[in-house]
Amino acid sequence: MDTNILLESGTNELEVLEFTLGDNHYGINVAKIREILQYTPVTPVPNSHPSVEGIFMPRDTMITVIDLKKCLGLPETDEKGLFIITNFNKLNVAFHVDEVIGIHRVSWENIIKPDSTIQGRDGSTATGVIKMNDKLVVILDFESIVSSISPETGLRVNDIDNMESRDRSDSTILIAEDSALLSKLITDCLKKAGYVKLIVTENGQEAWDKICELKAAGDITEKLNCIITDIEMPLMDGHRLTKLVKSDAALKEIPVIIFSSLVNEEMRIKGEQLGADAQLTKPEIGQLVDAIDKLIGTNK
Repeated sequence: MDTNILLESGTNELEVLEFTLGDNHYGINVAKIREILQYTPVTPVPNSHPSVEGIFMPRDTMITVIDLKKCLGLPETDEKGLFIITNFNKLNVAFHVDEVIGIHRVSWENIIKPDSTIQGRDGSTATGVIKMNDKLVVILDFESIVSSISPETGLRVNDIDNMESRDRSDSTILIAEDSALLSKLITDCLKKAGYVKLIVTENGQEAWDKICELKAAGDITEKLNCIITDIEMPLMDGHRLTKLVKSDAALKEIPVIIFSSLVNEEMRIKGEQLGADAQLTKPEIGQLVDAIDKLIGTNK
């Protein structure tokens, strides 16, 4: 699988692997994929979640297999299919799918953010929709799927319990996060840690527009002390946002923290090349607060 695009900096593009479940077409960011394997029998795990098929061990690594059809409430079939082995949030998980169609290179500008009518109660069903010729490809929110099965893989909000009653109200932080659920969790945690002056945006483009607005009003370093960004977002991704900030003489001293499920070794290198000041995976909310404390402390 050719993933050279991951080495390019701030292109606002991604590669999407298209796959099927029955007659439905779905997508996953290639950056999450380790490999694709033919179906192999798995070992059931007693008392596990209904969507967990079982476990198997390719090359001495134990991997949990999730039945994606069962997760999405789709009809079960006898299709053997394939396992898409993923790595995100420091987890290795296999998703059982029917067929892999191919890889498409797309711009985040062309990914449509789904409205609330096709989302789950917490807004976690899909992160975007791509129109390809005569079909729609739904990019699933795999992080939410995994955290709904195993909640301990989500944000560790307990990490900030010892940070209450701190006054950080003189610092302004901008957040770029397209997941409504994660955005609320992040803002709640930062407020609990004492950071109450928050500018919350839904994607990199909205964040960049706000940054430009603040810049036009005067010395932006007096108005904005830190930027926290996801990587995967419609319209503009976090890598593109980081590149724009760090390429601007008036903005480059503002710390940028990439807070994403995609921070693996390869993506960390890319973030460093773009000038990110810190990079953390999403469960590490306590480390996020520590990173903000450190960067703002040295920045102000």
